[in-house]
Amino acid sequence: MNNLNDGMVWGILPLLLAGKAFSIEQIGLIVALYPAVWGLGQMVTGKMADHFSIKAMLFLGMFLQGIVLILFAFTDNYLVFIGLSILLGVGTAVVYPTFLAAIAGFTHPKQRAESIGIFRLWRDLGYAIGALLTGIIADMIGISFSILVIGALTIMSSMVNAESTQKDTS
Repeated sequence: MNNLNDGMVWGILPLLLAGKAFSIEQIGLIVALYPAVWGLGQMVTGKMADHFSIKAMLFLGMFLQGIVLILFAFTDNYLVFIGLSILLGVGTAVVYPTFLAAIAGFTHPKQRAESIGIFRLWRDLGYAIGALLTGIIADMIGISFSILVIGALTIMSSMVNAESTQKDTS
């Protein structure tokens, strides 16, 4: 789901912003803030995965991503888009390194490289699937609806993780 979001954000978000009559500079800033916050944030959140519940971090990060994506579809305000882009970066920074920490922590050292490779294959397929899925939905129904679908899928995915966290503690 994380990379499904990325495929959508990088392909559809600029179109949504252009449709709302933002300038190229404004679109560039909004879209650039997301990976900048994500990239820098990983330096903090990667270490957090060593000290906090990995499943809780995955839930919180994905839930935040989903909420932000849904809010993208309902705003027209430039400053709100900036704030949402920053929050999306925070959510992704929480999720991205935590997935790798989870695989490293839940697999035997002899299987770790293979497990991470398989994870990365499926994770990276998310870019292509996200771009294609959101493009098809946007063409058929509209850009805002496409963003809402990906936001809802992300929230549902976070709920699946929350459910598995509940089972682990009971």
